[in-house]
Amino acid sequence: MKYLLASDIHGSYKYACALKNAVMKHKPDKICLLGDYYYHGPRNPLPEQYDTMATAKVLNSLKDDIIAVRGNCDSDVDIEISEFTINQHFCLPYNNGRTIYLTHGDHYNEHNLPPLKSGDILCCGHFHLPYIKFIGTNTVINPGSISLSRNGTNTYAVIDDEIVTFYDADGNFFADEILK
Repeated sequence: MKYLLASDIHGSYKYACALKNAVMKHKPDKICLLGDYYYHGPRNPLPEQYDTMATAKVLNSLKDDIIAVRGNCDSDVDIEISEFTINQHFCLPYNNGRTIYLTHGDHYNEHNLPPLKSGDILCCGHFHLPYIKFIGTNTVINPGSISLSRNGTNTYAVIDDEIVTFYDADGNFFADEILK
Protein backbone atom coordinates (compact mmCIF):
# COMPACT_ATOMS: atom_id res chain seq x y z
CA MET A 1 0.00 0.00 0.00
CA LYS A 2 1.07 3.53 -0.74
CA TYR A 3 0.00 6.26 1.69
CA LEU A 4 0.33 10.01 1.19
CA LEU A 5 0.63 11.87 4.52
CA ALA A 6 -0.22 15.57 4.82
CA SER A 7 -0.97 17.79 7.76
CA ASP A 8 -1.77 21.35 8.77
CA ILE A 9 -3.36 22.81 5.63
CA HIS A 10 -4.88 25.56 7.81
CA GLY A 11 -7.33 26.82 5.19
CA SER A 12 -4.81 27.52 2.43
CA TYR A 13 -6.51 27.04 -0.92
CA LYS A 14 -3.11 27.27 -2.63
CA TYR A 15 -1.71 24.37 -0.62
CA ALA A 16 -4.93 22.34 -0.79
CA CYS A 17 -4.42 22.51 -4.56
CA ALA A 18 -0.77 21.51 -4.06
CA LEU A 19 -2.03 18.50 -2.09
CA LYS A 20 -4.38 17.56 -4.91
CA ASN A 21 -1.46 17.82 -7.37
CA ALA A 22 0.58 15.54 -5.08
CA VAL A 23 -2.24 13.00 -5.13
CA MET A 24 -2.34 13.09 -8.93
CA LYS A 25 1.48 12.72 -9.08
CA HIS A 26 1.93 9.88 -6.57
CA LYS A 27 -1.41 8.07 -6.98
CA PRO A 28 -1.56 6.79 -3.38
CA ASP A 29 -3.94 4.09 -2.25
CA LYS A 30 -5.03 6.38 0.59
CA ILE A 31 -4.56 10.04 1.53
CA CYS A 32 -3.89 10.31 5.26
CA LEU A 33 -4.72 13.79 6.53
CA LEU A 34 -3.42 14.50 10.01
CA GLY A 35 -5.57 17.44 11.08
CA ASP A 36 -5.90 21.22 11.06
CA TYR A 37 -7.80 21.56 7.80
CA TYR A 38 -9.46 24.98 7.71
CA TYR A 39 -8.75 27.30 10.65
CA HIS A 40 -5.28 28.86 10.87
CA GLY A 41 -5.13 28.92 14.67
CA PRO A 42 -4.49 31.86 16.98
CA ARG A 43 -0.68 31.62 16.87
CA ASN A 44 -0.27 31.05 13.14
CA PRO A 45 -0.24 33.75 10.48
CA LEU A 46 -2.88 33.66 7.77
CA PRO A 47 -1.68 31.11 5.22
CA GLU A 48 -1.28 31.99 1.58
CA GLN A 49 -4.64 32.19 -0.23
CA TYR A 50 -6.61 31.60 2.97
CA ASP A 51 -10.06 30.46 1.86
CA THR A 52 -11.69 27.81 3.99
CA MET A 53 -14.62 27.04 1.70
CA ALA A 54 -12.39 26.71 -1.38
CA THR A 55 -10.08 24.47 0.67
CA ALA A 56 -13.06 22.33 1.71
CA LYS A 57 -14.13 22.02 -1.93
CA VAL A 58 -10.67 20.71 -2.91
CA LEU A 59 -10.53 18.27 0.00
CA ASN A 60 -14.10 17.10 -0.62
CA SER A 61 -13.14 16.32 -4.23
CA LEU A 62 -10.71 13.73 -2.77
CA LYS A 63 -13.16 12.36 -0.18
CA ASP A 64 -13.26 8.77 -1.46
CA ASP A 65 -9.55 8.31 -0.75
CA ILE A 66 -9.18 10.34 2.45
CA ILE A 67 -8.59 8.99 5.93
CA ALA A 68 -8.66 11.98 8.25
CA VAL A 69 -7.97 12.65 11.92
CA ARG A 70 -8.96 15.70 13.91
CA GLY A 71 -6.41 18.38 14.77
CA ASN A 72 -6.38 20.84 17.64
CA CYS A 73 -7.62 23.64 15.33
CA ASP A 74 -10.51 21.58 13.92
CA SER A 75 -14.01 22.29 15.23
CA ASP A 76 -17.45 20.77 14.86
CA VAL A 77 -18.16 23.29 12.09
CA ASP A 78 -15.18 21.92 10.14
CA ILE A 79 -16.72 18.48 10.33
CA GLU A 80 -19.98 19.88 8.93
CA ILE A 81 -18.33 21.24 5.75
CA SER A 82 -16.23 18.11 5.21
CA GLU A 83 -17.74 15.32 3.11
CA PHE A 84 -15.31 12.82 4.64
CA THR A 85 -15.17 11.41 8.15
CA ILE A 86 -12.82 13.10 10.59
CA ASN A 87 -11.74 10.59 13.25
CA GLN A 88 -10.05 11.20 16.59
CA HIS A 89 -7.34 8.67 15.68
CA PHE A 90 -7.19 5.93 13.06
CA CYS A 91 -5.24 2.68 12.65
CA LEU A 92 -4.22 1.22 9.28
CA PRO A 93 -2.77 -2.22 8.62
CA TYR A 94 0.79 -2.19 7.29
CA ASN A 95 3.43 -4.67 6.16
CA ASN A 96 4.30 -7.70 8.29
CA GLY A 97 1.42 -7.31 10.75
CA ARG A 98 2.41 -3.80 11.78
CA THR A 99 -0.01 -0.92 12.27
CA ILE A 100 0.15 2.71 11.19
CA TYR A 101 -1.43 4.85 13.92
CA LEU A 102 -2.70 8.20 12.59
CA THR A 103 -3.16 11.12 14.97
CA HIS A 104 -2.69 14.88 14.89
CA GLY A 105 0.20 15.07 17.34
CA ASP A 106 -1.14 17.42 19.99
CA HIS A 107 -1.79 14.45 22.32
CA TYR A 108 0.18 11.52 20.95
CA ASN A 109 3.63 12.20 19.49
CA GLU A 110 7.25 11.13 19.95
CA HIS A 111 7.16 12.38 23.56
CA ASN A 112 3.89 10.60 24.40
CA LEU A 113 3.40 7.44 22.36
CA PRO A 114 -0.01 5.80 22.07
CA PRO A 115 -0.23 2.09 22.91
CA LEU A 116 1.84 0.65 20.06
CA LYS A 117 3.13 -2.85 19.58
CA SER A 118 6.66 -3.57 18.43
CA GLY A 119 7.32 -2.30 14.91
CA ASP A 120 4.27 -0.02 14.68
CA ILE A 121 4.42 3.41 13.06
CA LEU A 122 2.99 6.61 14.54
CA CYS A 123 2.14 9.33 12.00
CA CYS A 124 1.42 12.76 13.40
CA GLY A 125 1.48 16.40 12.34
CA HIS A 126 0.99 19.42 14.63
CA PHE A 127 4.63 20.53 14.89
CA HIS A 128 4.91 21.85 11.29
CA LEU A 129 8.32 20.18 10.86
CA PRO A 130 9.08 17.08 8.77
CA TYR A 131 10.93 14.29 10.53
CA ILE A 132 11.25 10.58 11.06
CA LYS A 133 12.42 9.25 14.42
CA PHE A 134 13.10 5.73 15.56
CA ILE A 135 12.07 5.15 19.17
CA GLY A 136 12.92 1.65 20.29
CA THR A 137 11.25 -0.65 17.78
CA ASN A 138 8.72 1.99 16.72
CA THR A 139 8.85 4.75 14.12
CA VAL A 140 7.40 8.26 14.33
CA ILE A 141 6.79 10.13 11.07
CA ASN A 142 5.75 13.76 10.81
CA PRO A 143 5.16 14.95 7.22
CA GLY A 144 5.55 18.58 8.30
CA SER A 145 3.02 21.22 7.29
CA ILE A 146 1.98 21.58 3.68
CA SER A 147 1.10 25.27 4.23
CA LEU A 148 2.74 26.77 7.33
CA SER A 149 6.17 25.22 7.78
CA ARG A 150 8.33 26.20 10.72
CA ASN A 151 11.56 25.49 8.81
CA GLY A 152 10.79 27.35 5.58
CA THR A 153 9.86 24.32 3.46
CA ASN A 154 6.22 23.23 3.21
CA THR A 155 6.19 19.45 2.99
CA TYR A 156 4.22 16.21 2.78
CA ALA A 157 5.36 12.57 2.83
CA VAL A 158 4.69 9.33 0.98
CA ILE A 159 5.06 5.88 2.53
CA ASP A 160 5.64 3.35 -0.23
CA ASP A 161 6.69 -0.15 0.72
CA GLU A 162 9.44 0.36 3.33
CA ILE A 163 10.51 3.88 2.29
CA VAL A 164 9.25 7.23 3.54
CA THR A 165 9.92 10.07 1.10
CA PHE A 166 9.40 13.72 1.93
CA TYR A 167 8.51 16.22 -0.80
CA ASP A 168 8.13 19.97 -0.79
CA ALA A 169 4.69 21.36 -1.63
CA ASP A 170 5.69 21.67 -5.30
CA GLY A 171 6.37 17.91 -5.45
CA ASN A 172 10.16 18.15 -5.41
CA PHE A 173 12.14 15.51 -3.51
CA PHE A 174 13.14 16.75 -0.06
CA ALA A 175 14.48 13.67 1.81
CA ASP A 176 13.86 9.96 2.31
CA GLU A 177 14.42 7.27 4.89
CA ILE A 178 14.08 3.49 5.03
CA LEU A 179 11.64 2.24 7.68
CA LYS A 180 13.04 -0.17 10.26
